[in-house]
This record gives sequence, C-alpha cells and structure tokens, in this order.
Amino acid sequence: MLCPLCQHTSIGHYHTDKRRDYLHCYRCALVFVDPDQLPSPEQEKTIYDLHQNHPDDAGYLTFLRRLAIPLLERLPANSQGLDYGCGPVPVLAKMLAVEGHKMQWFDPLYHPLPSVHQQRVDFISCTEAIEHFHQPGAIWHNWMDMLNPGGCLAIMTKRVISVERFAHWHYKNDQTHVSFFSEDTFHWLATHHNLQLEVVGSDVVFLYKATV
Repeated sequence: MLCPLCQHTSIGHYHTDKRRDYLHCYRCALVFVDPDQLPSPEQEKTIYDLHQNHPDDAGYLTFLRRLAIPLLERLPANSQGLDYGCGPVPVLAKMLAVEGHKMQWFDPLYHPLPSVHQQRVDFISCTEAIEHFHQPGAIWHNWMDMLNPGGCLAIMTKRVISVERFAHWHYKNDQTHVSFFSEDTFHWLATHHNLQLEVVGSDVVFLYKATV
C-alpha cells in the first residue's frame, strides 16, 4: 500500500471506528481512510447535495471569510486565481472576484472543466475540499504545476491533533472526509515542494511557491 499523498510505503494503523479504518503515513503524517473503504462518486454526491452552501447564507459567508480576509490582505491587485473544489456554487470565487481578482473555479462533480489544469495562476484556494481527495498527491502535483512562482496556495481544512483527539473527532464522521492533514503534514509538503508555510489559523494555512 502507498500513501495517497507522498507515495511512501511506511504505513501504519491509526484508528478504527464502527465504520472505517484509518491509516497513517510515517513519512508525511497524512491520516487516511483504508482505500478499500472509500466512498463511490455516487455516494459522495448524495452527501454533497445535502449541503446548504448558498451565497445568501450569512453563516457560510462568515465561514469563508476566515480564509478570504487574510488571503485578500496578501494578494497583489488583479491576481489570477482558481477556487478548487468549489461545490455547486462558486461562492468564494465570486467573493474574491468582487475584490478585483480574475477567478476561475473547478469541482470534479459540479464544475468538471479539465482545461483548468492547463492554466497558470497566481493563487489557488481550497476551502473544506482537500479532506475529500482520494489521491491528494496527484492533485497537489497539479497545483504545483499550475501555480506561478511566488504564488499562494490557500487551504482550509481542520487539522489532526493527536490519536486521542481523533478518536472523538466529529470531522472524521463525514463519510466523504477521507484525507486528514496535520500541521506536520503541511510542514512536510512545504519542505518537499520548496514552499514557505504560513499557519494563518486553526484550520487555515497558506503555502507560497518560491520565486526561483
């Protein structure tokens, strides 16, 4: 078995609950669901369709601002951006576009536009989506190819703290959540891909691509 993020073979058991087994990579520290227990695309969409992420939902807008506000403070004017994993409605992309940035968006189920992966962008935002990726390593390499030098990768996802807290963590109970990142995982990604890591909040990190 290979780690779905770093492709390493040093994998161990992390936790088991009533529905799933969770594994742990000893190199990059990713925690992930046993590949034999991953949901199908049809099962995922059934759950996603229950989400109420609308542009007129004040609570959802407040949630997105946890990433949007610090990102806007750091972006140069008129940046070219991509919101990855936007869901049915690209709410964050529209929030950033209002502030003058040129936005594209992508979602494998709701906005599957393969041509997006040929673009070059100044920043990529990914809010509460990376934990859904079955093969986060492949997507990460796509991001690195797409991101311009000096660009920013802005990620929102709740982070693994410890095995003890994971056992009682509500976040793992969503059956579409299959890849769980810790701060150690983001440090590994920063080192491995020559990125500068900024921990912005308890569930927000920015990673900056080197200029050379």
